[in-house]
Amino acid sequence: MGRPRVTSRGVLERLGFELFAERGFDDTTVDDIAAAAGIGRRTFFRYFASKNDLVWGDFEEQLVRLDALLTAAEAGTPLMDALREAVVEFNRFDPAVVPWHRQRMALILRVPTLQADSAVRYASWRALVAEFAARRLELPASDLLPQLIGSTVLAACVTAYEQWLADENADLGRLLDLAVGQLAAGYRGLPG
Repeated sequence: MGRPRVTSRGVLERLGFELFAERGFDDTTVDDIAAAAGIGRRTFFRYFASKNDLVWGDFEEQLVRLDALLTAAEAGTPLMDALREAVVEFNRFDPAVVPWHRQRMALILRVPTLQADSAVRYASWRALVAEFAARRLELPASDLLPQLIGSTVLAACVTAYEQWLADENADLGRLLDLAVGQLAAGYRGLPG
């Protein structure tokens, strides 16, 4: 009889991850995922625009969450401290979700096919951080300093994730706190 049909985005995502772990990302097709879920290809595309979107999950919703964390930052908190606190909180996960998140980030950071897609998504994340920095610094978001802050905070976060993936015992929150904290030392003295 086979597996029951999957009609949940979350369950479909986990099935995809199981197949990626078993076969590899590039060797798993949308048709493979749909077949494993007991659904048609067209139904898959109701949940995800592409196989890459399945890996990224609800990225747009997560950007809304990051924006809310940044918006909620106390006005008196120094800019880089506010960014560090928001980034650490944004990347806090229930322990039951951590293995899935680790698999997701390993795919995103290590699969060449996904790295090109990552550039587009990271641009959205970076822009959100740059806009926050611009508001705090009372500068246009297109100015050099907000753009530099957006880019370097992203680089610090990616570096922390790479360290986390390299060491299963590492604490992601601590690595992010350390990476953005060390970056902040270079921005000391900025207003905002």
